[in-house]
Amino acid sequence: MTTIPKRVPIPRNGVDYRGKIVLAPMVRSGELPSRLLALKYGADLVWGPETVDKSMIGTIKKINPITSTINFTRYPSNASRTQPVEQKESLIYRIHPTRERRKLIFQIGTSSPTFAVEAAKLVAADVAGIDVNAGCPKPFSTSGGMGAALLQTPDLLASILTALVKEVGAVYEIGISVKIRLLETPERTEALVRKLCDTGITGLTIHCRTTPMRPRERAIREQLRMIADICRETGVACLMNGDVKNKDEALELIQEYGVDGAMIASAAEANSSCFRTQAEGGLLPWREVVHEYVKTALEVNNKWGNTKYLLGQLVPGKAEVYRKVTSSKGYTEMCEILELQDLLDQAREVDERLGLGVNYKGAVKKAKTKNKSAQAAGGSMGKAMAHGNESKKPLSERGVTATTAKDMGGSYDVECQDPLMEQGISASSVLAV
Repeated sequence: MTTIPKRVPIPRNGVDYRGKIVLAPMVRSGELPSRLLALKYGADLVWGPETVDKSMIGTIKKINPITSTINFTRYPSNASRTQPVEQKESLIYRIHPTRERRKLIFQIGTSSPTFAVEAAKLVAADVAGIDVNAGCPKPFSTSGGMGAALLQTPDLLASILTALVKEVGAVYEIGISVKIRLLETPERTEALVRKLCDTGITGLTIHCRTTPMRPRERAIREQLRMIADICRETGVACLMNGDVKNKDEALELIQEYGVDGAMIASAAEANSSCFRTQAEGGLLPWREVVHEYVKTALEVNNKWGNTKYLLGQLVPGKAEVYRKVTSSKGYTEMCEILELQDLLDQAREVDERLGLGVNYKGAVKKAKTKNKSAQAAGGSMGKAMAHGNESKKPLSERGVTATTAKDMGGSYDVECQDPLMEQGISASSVLAV
């Protein structure tokens, strides 16, 4: 008699992670254009960038008629500074309800069942699932008890998941999942996985590295089969993450370790067509991928800073146009550099809409002239550099985020940069929510 594997029921509006090759949650590289591009090239599901619960609480949901997107925005609140009379809204999260329908998983950064539920309810009707980040090792996350810090407070993590399952998953009929890292020993990892699988979650992703490990260190896969077996026993779908380079390799790893699916991160940041199998043509030339990315970014009026960052990943560093692209000041200039003639008209329209374009350099120069502090800083730059080596502090004490560290040539984790900085939310404003 054949035994039917146990499965936690997938809610009506949710999605089963089994058999899926998905885009990992990445700040910057997980914004809307990147997600849409991954879906175009074959990703089964996409995770949005980690979004801190308190940054979502207080947002206003709006429909953008130009881009057909659902936007969650809020006004900045910083008690330590005097705010101007007219404040510009910060865009916290965006969803394309048509192109991402039943494909998007919202990942939340949290250390509180109450705040997690409050934030998740805001997006639950527009996504296919809610995922809790319990793996980010960066201080901005762990110092607040979020991310990898939750691995050391398993009871709290389980209570967050239980609350989400009961108060969000059951109400909106979507799945709740969690993304974790390996613990110090297989025994501790096993105990944690069993505890989490008993909360009613539908999926669990295991990043095959411990908290102290950096992306350049080889992923540890020896515990994968054990984790997959526990998930199978409890009916929870198990995804693997860590050093997965493309869809073909993902399918091989699924078979080798008995997991249900795989998550791709760094490889997707460098070339989104990694979701195509060799039978489908494999990796596309970078120029073709860049053209499609720029086209998508223009369609959704993506923030220029985010587009420019992604182009810095998609365009090879050795390419002749790399330096010019990463120094460009707007969509029109960038399209001219890359000779994307078919996108030029649209680029001009978007530049005008976003306030970019020919007056950019003049505006920057004018702002610097008016800013006496900036002038003073410039005048004392030589002195600061002379004493720099004597007064250097750790990056975290100098307010340098993972994103900035990467720009400076340091190591970073594409899945785990500072989500608050990316969303324009300061730590003090979060505390004020």
